[in-house]
Parts: sequence; structure tokens; C-alpha cells
Amino acid sequence: MRERDDPETVGRRVQQLRAQRGLTQRQLAEPAYTPAYISTLEAGRVRASDEALRHIARRLGVSFDELALGRPAHLATDLRLRLTEAQRMLADGRAEEAARRYTELLAEAESHGLPGEQVTALLGLGECAVETGELALAHAHFERAEEHLADASPAARVPAVRGRAVAHYLAGELRYAVYLLESTLDELNRGGLPDPDALLLLYASVIGPYMDMGAHARAAQAAEFALALAPRAGDPALIARMHRSVARTLLAEGRTAEADASLAKAAELYRQLRLRTELANCHWMRGYVHAQNGHLDAAEAELRQALAMLSETSAALYRSQAAVELADVLHRRGRSTEAAALLEGVLGDFSSERGAVHAAAAHRLLGIIAEDARDTESAEEHYVRALSLLERAGAVGDLADLCRLLGDLLRRTGRTEAALDAYRTGLGHRTTPGTTTLGPAPAQPPL
Repeated sequence: MRERDDPETVGRRVQQLRAQRGLTQRQLAEPAYTPAYISTLEAGRVRASDEALRHIARRLGVSFDELALGRPAHLATDLRLRLTEAQRMLADGRAEEAARRYTELLAEAESHGLPGEQVTALLGLGECAVETGELALAHAHFERAEEHLADASPAARVPAVRGRAVAHYLAGELRYAVYLLESTLDELNRGGLPDPDALLLLYASVIGPYMDMGAHARAAQAAEFALALAPRAGDPALIARMHRSVARTLLAEGRTAEADASLAKAAELYRQLRLRTELANCHWMRGYVHAQNGHLDAAEAELRQALAMLSETSAALYRSQAAVELADVLHRRGRSTEAAALLEGVLGDFSSERGAVHAAAAHRLLGIIAEDARDTESAEEHYVRALSLLERAGAVGDLADLCRLLGDLLRRTGRTEAALDAYRTGLGHRTTPGTTTLGPAPAQPPL
């Protein structure tokens, strides 16, 4: 909370407002104070108590904040409305425009000492940066928001913590993302005062990192808790996000019909809420479900729809990730040249610090395509790059299969010892899934 202005500033403000309203010092003072007190106050020679300023504010017909801080009446309400407009811009896929608006509103909130509105603007800026793929910037915004919330309840800090975790996850830092989410879950669940929305946001967010790390048991448990919490949650966008995340665990268990039904629920909620980027991500995920189920024509249609929608937004990183999924489907449909061109076109959007898991998937697929074309040198190069990216990210879920591909290639080219090393690496990751190195699971929610 911003401190009150100095006595001279407050005194001048009282004098100006009194003169504008045609009141004498006696009329302003009575019945609680004397004209001499008002004179001393207007001269800046006394620091008025909050009680005195509230009395004077009532007599002048203004708010306490306007008198003590110079904050215009209804400023906070107006600022919150404009923050909502910025949120709508982001939902429409206009992340860069929304970021400019959030920046203006953050400066305004800071100048008037409105901490709640500052946090909202910082969270919005973080989400904009995530959507445009500026992950270091996103992390900085979420960290600032968390600093503002240092004295707030654990539940109030959840959106900022979750934002930081997502930025780390997309940057390929899976283990640290899980640490942030799990430690916050543990704090909330052990606190005995659960907040369904906060818990649901955390459980929905931790499923993706769990799956990529090969911690399937924890992902399934998180999905189970999320589904149990959903009826008590009040945010429909959050419930939609939960359905989208839970679909990954259902698919991993072979329950494709249930996964598709979960995505259909999410998509319908996103349509109702007009959340364009999230709806595009639903099409992307449904395409993945169809691909895993062998329905490649339906998968291509869904993924092309996702890519078209994301191309109309500023979601560059998500757009490139969806392109990798589409390339996989094109390759499986016998259109490897088209798939390779699509992958080469988006590889520059990835790095070891930005979309590492999908960068590895792109290199893996390019390796397979090169191997099919008998270009073993290029295939090996792509496999090694993919392996490096996955090992750095700790994405155990995909490492074992990649080591098998690399081992098979090395064996076919006569490098038996190198092939055995690749197989051993894959077996080591397969026998040491993420659950064995993550430490104890967080406390269960008091459902």
C-alpha cells in the first residue's frame, strides 16, 4: 500500500478542494474540529490523522484515497475494467497488443500505489510472454508478481508460482517446474484450508511435466485429484484446462475414447468463453489423440485447424509445437518430403531453452526421415541432437525410444560397441523413471 502524501501536498489539496466547493474553514471543520486546525493543516504544518482526513473527505464529498493519495475517485475500479479488457485481448490471440496494454496499466497501478492491480498486470504480462515464447521475460514477470505476493496466502501466490513453473517447463527445465508445483501443492494440502481453484490449477499444470519425465503414476494421480476437485472449482476456464491435461493421462492408459470426450468438454468450454488460443490447443490435442488411435485423416484435419488458428495469433511457440505434431502425421501418411519441409521451417523457433521437448521431437522425426532415405549421417546427427535436448530437459518419457533408434542405426552401420552404449543409456532411463528421483509425492488434498 502506498504511503500517504506529505503534509504540504495534502494541505494544498484540502485547500483547493475547499475553495472549489465554496466552503469556509469553519464549515469544513465543524462539528469535530476547529477552523484553526484546518488552517494549520492547509499550511502543511500538521500531519492529519486518518480519522481527521476521513471527516474532511466526507465534508468535501471525495474519497479518503483521493484526499490522502491524490488518487482519482473510482480509479481502482476503472483500472480493473481495463485489465479485464487486456485479458480479453490475450484470449483473442492478440498477445503483443495485450502486452502493450498491460505495460501501460502496470505503470498506472504503480504510480497510484495499487498493489492488487500491479499483480494482475504482471501476471497478464507473464502470460503474454509465454504465448509469444519469450520465456525469460515471462519468468521475470511472474517472479515480480510473486515478490508482490510475498505476504499473501499460499493460495493467492499460486497463479504466479504456476506461471514460473510453466515458463521453466517450456524452457525444458522439467525437474525444476515439478519442484515448484509439488512444493506449492504440499504447502497448500498440509495447510488444512484448501482452495479448490488453486489446487486444480496446480494439479492440471503438473501433469505435462510428469508425463514428459516418465512419471506416469504421479501424472495419473494428479489427474485423479484434478477430476475430484473440478466440481468444487468456480472458474470454467480452469476446468477446461484440467480436462485438456487429464486427456494426456487417459491417452497414456489407452483410454482414447475417454481422452477424446475430455477434450470435447474442454473445447466446448473454450468456445463458450471465446478463448481462442486455448481452443486451438484443444484441436491440437484432439489431433494427437486421433493420431495415437490410428485415425490419421481426422488427426491431420484437427492439427491443420489448430495450426491455422494459432497462425492468426501471437502464439509462436505453440504454433511451432503443433507443426511438429502435424509433421509426424504427414510422415505416417507417406508424405515425408512435406513433413521434413514443415519441420525445417520451424526448427529455428526452438532451442535448448525454448521448447526443448518439441525440438527433440522434430530432430527425432527428421532422423527417421533421413534414415528412410538412407542418409545415415544426417539421421545420426539428428538423433544425437534430440538425445542431447531430452537429457538436458530430463524428458525420460521419450529418451528410451530415442536410444533404441540411435542404437539400431549404429548397429546397422557396424558400430556395435557404440550401439551397445546407446542401448544401455536407454535401458538406464527406462529402469529409472522420473518417480524414483523426484522425491516423496506431495501431501494429498483433503478431498
